Amino acid sequence: MALKTILNYSPNFNPKKRTSKQIKFIIFHYTGMKNESNALKKLTDIQSEVSCHYLIKNNGEIIKLVPDLYIAWHAGESSWKNHKSLNQNSIGIEITNPGHEHGYKKFTQKQIFSLLRLSKFLIKKYKISPKNILGHSDIAVLRKKDPGEKFPWKYLSKNKIGIWNTLNKQDLIKNRKLKIDKIEENIFFRNLFKIGYSKKYPKDKGKNKYLGELAKTFQRRFRQELVDGKIDQECLLISKNLIKAYY
Repeated sequence: MALKTILNYSPNFNPKKRTSKQIKFIIFHYTGMKNESNALKKLTDIQSEVSCHYLIKNNGEIIKLVPDLYIAWHAGESSWKNHKSLNQNSIGIEITNPGHEHGYKKFTQKQIFSLLRLSKFLIKKYKISPKNILGHSDIAVLRKKDPGEKFPWKYLSKNKIGIWNTLNKQDLIKNRKLKIDKIEENIFFRNLFKIGYSKKYPKDKGKNKYLGELAKTFQRRFRQELVDGKIDQECLLISKNLIKAYY
């Protein structure tokens, strides 16, 4: 079944085409702007130097801004496993949402339905692994929070869109806020680096600042009810379980 999209091309992409085999990732974003029309204006403004391949509107309409085989400018400085600058190997999907700075809210049912259809279409077309479906914050820990803790990762994972843990919810809640020692904390971060999160941090930010943000990034993705940057037994258990899924 063909995917229905509205064409509204952005000038912000690399002129050189890539091959379909180079497309290995899908990156989800929220627009992070007060209203939808401003977000669309920015994504199609040559001065802004930002774009994406698809924008999902509040009403579920899918706008195509950059054809898949061109590199859109959505990820910025980014890293996942041994990949740097993920624009080259990814398709970027923006979803209208004001984001953390302008009154972050739940994504609409129509948006989630369209996201499901679009993601399944792209996964099938480019043979993208669930492991390679990421949020902007996963690949740009210090810069980004999107798509954030209201994004339906668990629901999407049931449709093989992204990874989620396989642990019992009640068992996890029992371990919430239970303290861990320094050795366990090191294991937690080692697990995150194995999954794909970057080990590197800017020298001017410092290691502690980076690890604190990394803990929050992990929670926004995998422990969404409590994003406090504090690593507890629940976070450790989830990280161990995810290793099995990613390897």
